[in-house]
Amino acid sequence: MLVIAALRWVDPRPGVDPLTGAVHTDPKASGPSAADECALAHALRIAGPGRCVAVTAGPPAAEGLLRDALAAGATDALRIDDAGANTAVALTAGIRTLGPPDVIVCGDHSLDHGTGATPALLAHAFGAAQALGLVELSMDGELTGLRRLDGGRRERLAIPLPAVCSVEPTGLRPPRASLPAVLAAQAAAIPVVTVDSGPSMVQAGEQKPYRPRPTHLGAPAGDAHHRVLALTGALTERTPPRVVRPASAAEAADELLDFLRKHGFLEP
Repeated sequence: MLVIAALRWVDPRPGVDPLTGAVHTDPKASGPSAADECALAHALRIAGPGRCVAVTAGPPAAEGLLRDALAAGATDALRIDDAGANTAVALTAGIRTLGPPDVIVCGDHSLDHGTGATPALLAHAFGAAQALGLVELSMDGELTGLRRLDGGRRERLAIPLPAVCSVEPTGLRPPRASLPAVLAAQAAAIPVVTVDSGPSMVQAGEQKPYRPRPTHLGAPAGDAHHRVLALTGALTERTPPRVVRPASAAEAADELLDFLRKHGFLEP
């Protein structure tokens, strides 16, 4: 049996450049979510003596997540260099290199405000049954899952193979790795598959400075002459300009403060 643990490497607090929109992640603060850790634990238990492969799509820094999975008991690992491709597309292409999977287990959603659509897209790509939002998953002759329903109810599912299952974070964690397993995982070679999904369906436009939206003003009333006067402000009473030549910086500051108080910007 080939069981795939599809894990998401994510930084919960990435930095974003306010001018260019480029996202900067911290490898030390990045890793799997609680749902993905639960998915790995379920995948290891379902695989048993079979083959359990930990798969993630991300940069080279994501290999730390895969080494932790190897130390916990995964038989193989695979990193997909997606080069900005859609997550589901990248995972599908990478998993196909491993052979037809029997079960794919992943978290119900990622920490980077994901939509949770990846499990359903994977099920469609592999023509597999899908069971989403599970709190339990077990293999005893057949694959069964437990789903949480409203009102405190539960739904027991018999899931045919091949299947894609997403699990909620229920506190389940992979087994603690031994020191020899950790050392072996650190020295293991992580295969990498490069995926090019082609041009993105969403294209970013030209970067321009921020421009606030215009304020909607009602049209002036009256005939053409009065409308022109209202639009140009020709009849509006204005304060005549005044030239100020303070002798020192202190006098200039006092003059500015008096102007702000006079027009209501500062309290008297």
